[in-house]
Amino acid sequence: MQLFDWIILIVTLLFIVIYGSWKTKGSKNVQEFILGGNETPWHTVGLSVMATQASAITFLSTPGQAYHDGMGFLQFYFGLPIAMIVISLTFIPIYHKYKVYTAYEYLEKRFDLKTRSLAAVLFLFQRGLGTGLTIYAPSIILSALLGWNLTYMNIVMGVLVIIYTFSGGTKAVNVTQKQQMFVIMSGMFITFFLILKFLPNDMTFTNALHIAGANSKMDIVSFSTDPEDKYTFWSGITGGFFLALAYFGTDQSQVGRYLSGKSVRESQMGLIMNGFLKVPMQFFILLTGVMVFVFFQFNPVPLNFNPNNKITIEKSKFKNEYHSLEKKLETLSEDKKVINLLYIDQLNQDYDNPILRKELITLSLKEKDLRDRAKEIISKADSNSETNDKDYVFFHFILNYLPKGLIGLLLAVIISAAMSSTASGLNALASTTAIDIYKRNLKVEKTEKHYLNATKFFTLFWGIIAILFACVGTLFENLIQLVNIIGSIFYGTVLGIFLVGFYFKFVKSKAIFYSAVTSQLTIFIIYYFTNIIYPTGKETLGYLWLNFIGAMLTVILSMLLQQLLFRNESEIQKKTLPS
Repeated sequence: MQLFDWIILIVTLLFIVIYGSWKTKGSKNVQEFILGGNETPWHTVGLSVMATQASAITFLSTPGQAYHDGMGFLQFYFGLPIAMIVISLTFIPIYHKYKVYTAYEYLEKRFDLKTRSLAAVLFLFQRGLGTGLTIYAPSIILSALLGWNLTYMNIVMGVLVIIYTFSGGTKAVNVTQKQQMFVIMSGMFITFFLILKFLPNDMTFTNALHIAGANSKMDIVSFSTDPEDKYTFWSGITGGFFLALAYFGTDQSQVGRYLSGKSVRESQMGLIMNGFLKVPMQFFILLTGVMVFVFFQFNPVPLNFNPNNKITIEKSKFKNEYHSLEKKLETLSEDKKVINLLYIDQLNQDYDNPILRKELITLSLKEKDLRDRAKEIISKADSNSETNDKDYVFFHFILNYLPKGLIGLLLAVIISAAMSSTASGLNALASTTAIDIYKRNLKVEKTEKHYLNATKFFTLFWGIIAILFACVGTLFENLIQLVNIIGSIFYGTVLGIFLVGFYFKFVKSKAIFYSAVTSQLTIFIIYYFTNIIYPTGKETLGYLWLNFIGAMLTVILSMLLQQLLFRNESEIQKKTLPS
């Protein structure tokens, strides 16, 4: 980090915070604070929806995911465009018809208070965890970069977001997310083209794709029916569809974005914009990670990308054993470079040499074996160390290979993304707590000013909770998967409640409430036995399927229970009728 990098980073962050606070201060009532006065144009709605989902975890974790596992993660988003169409045609008109502040307010109008409260509590729990993670992700970067305490970084990141979200509510979130998306996409495009520039001179983009393909990084679509495979066409088009339907259709952090639209049409256009652009955006981010992989076929690569693990090893009695593996990796990297250059030379002659391709695969397998052995040594040195380094791949490339100025820009990209999704999360958590829990259960009538202040207070409250969770958070397989796993555990049930409310008018409140409770408990049990207690050491059910199972279970159980209740009521009526 040079002085120029620091200037770019600090100026970018301060501009977002100050501009967001100044531009949107002075909300007069709850409607302005939560819905932004319904003045948001469709393109701002679309950018805000995209920025809310594209957290720092997306730009920190996704390239690392592609580096290790290739482009297959893209299948996770295959169901998203279909979900955008369904939500635009069904969800948005209903929300606008009932003039709701939150998605869960609709559930009381359709069912009853306890169903509304159940959905709101499930949302608050999972979104509270998710918002904590959006603070935690960039804090990892800055703490590793600066050597600062991770807890202090969580606090700094959280406070920055709280300042303008507390001040301006939804307007502040929408206004700042436009600036953040500009910073994010500018930084990513510049980085992508720099990676291509850093590749050997005679290497074309097509050749880079060939090298990635030879290492199985370009396998985008898998039609496997094995439930252990996390990312397949089938899990994406079903589980991914239901996750997107639940997230964009029932999660207040997203619903709040398009409820602020000027009209039903403006909200719909913003959501359709997201449907058209989201998959290409994720494809581009994953492809950036693949190009980083290609780059490291010609440049030195660490045995483990997490710099904290290197520090741990150097202080342990296993450092000589680890250094031995590092020397083997150096030799292997030189071999890879030679074989890759020969492979490129053959490609330039329009010949895809199968012998060289096979040799590349063999070398990649040897490298994987070295990395796995390194992870074992790190675990022996410190059993609490996180050996998975996917979230540090892109970070390592940024710090070690980008020119002066761009390091600050890329850090600004990651932190801006964190701030955008964290702000949406806090705004949604505060809105739901104030409207669905506090206001609905308050027995005494209060003024608009009181509820405005209450919403601001809950913004501060959830900001503190998110910071606290970030301070105790730990890495999972990688952060983007952890966020999606948390969502998948809860979203299915909540989505099932809304689907019944929209499409199955004969189902009443008692049936849906008890079905939803049963469904959620069942999902907990399924996840416990298929993802935590599994003897094979790998998941026996991809987490995306939890969205489909939870939604379908809630819908089917509610219909069956309603039929049973209807039959019992009919029998009771028959018994009470005079003979």
